[in-house]
Amino acid sequence: MSQILVSVVAELIKEIRNQRQLSQEKLADLANLDRTYISGIERGVRNITLESLESVISALSISNAEFFLALSSKLSKSESENEKTS
Repeated sequence: MSQILVSVVAELIKEIRNQRQLSQEKLADLANLDRTYISGIERGVRNITLESLESVISALSISNAEFFLALSSKLSKSESENEKTS
């Protein structure tokens, strides 16, 4: 089973974190999470809970709506690319 959602959420969090010039450690501190948890999320090896996702989004200084709009856009692109290669 493909984990497109997990990988796209991971990619988006990392992308926004880098745009904000935040280290994983700083993001973890702002979100009150462990740095290794942030690392695991970004690598797609940890399943983020909704509560943790909300904390990360807040720590990234964006709204939930902005995050999910960006996520929707990335998912559409990812799914289109997967259809082309199938």
